Amino acid sequence: MSESEEYRGRVRQMRAKAKDLNDEAERTTDPKERQRLKEKARRIEAESDQVSGMASGDIYPME
Repeated sequence: MSESEEYRGRVRQMRAKAKDLNDEAERTTDPKERQRLKEKARRIEAESDQVSGMASGDIYPME
């Protein structure tokens, strides 16, 4: 498996996890828990964007 394939697989996993967290946040009735889950999903999405940039050859992480 090439390095870029590994990055793509990792990005797919991270985006799936973020989607799961967002879905879970929509189902919960506790506002604090909803906020916590949404923030965690946003962090994972941001990290997946950085990993995606590295996979495409962009050496500078997104800020």
